[in-house]
Amino acid sequence: MNLPTKLTVLRIIMTFIIIILLLFPFYYVGINFPMYKVGNVIISLQYIISGILFVLASVTDFFDGYLARKNGQVTDLGKMLDAIADKILVNTVLIILAYKGMIPIIVPVVTVLRDTFVDAIKMQAASHGKVVAAIKSGKLKTATLMIGTTLAFFYNLPFELWSVNVSDLLLIVATALSIVSGIQYYVLNKDLLFMDDVIPPNAVK
Repeated sequence: MNLPTKLTVLRIIMTFIIIILLLFPFYYVGINFPMYKVGNVIISLQYIISGILFVLASVTDFFDGYLARKNGQVTDLGKMLDAIADKILVNTVLIILAYKGMIPIIVPVVTVLRDTFVDAIKMQAASHGKVVAAIKSGKLKTATLMIGTTLAFFYNLPFELWSVNVSDLLLIVATALSIVSGIQYYVLNKDLLFMDDVIPPNAVK
């Protein structure tokens, strides 16, 4: 297991720690996270720790791919784990934050549906030996989504001090970009979606 793959595995581990921090009923075991007041905003250490882990996990998402390409360490295992790690990190965090009322529910709904649709396109393309390249709107969606989610973990600070909901704004923009990029992926690859596998004439049916 090379360094990029180890970083990917670390991202998966950090994701599960985030899930535990956000969902485990710590009060049942006598653990209460301290609360801090910043201006008129009350913020829990539970979300501060989770937010820091989310940022670190997002950083590993960049470095594992960068190091794999730079050092010629791209492997099938690494690509599979990277795809799994990305979906686990982003989608589970969005669902949990929406469940807790910290972000609009439409964000995880559209994001998960779009990712499922795009993954289906990529699998269909792969079955025909084609590689679906990332597009600019998809990259912009990811960046906007990560920043908006990070701000949600930190209660939209410092913008919340001026009653400007930058977190929700970025997440709504990311949701719109999810739809736009999903449509672009379809338009660019629609021929692959309806391409039948060619069966050799002498194949046994």
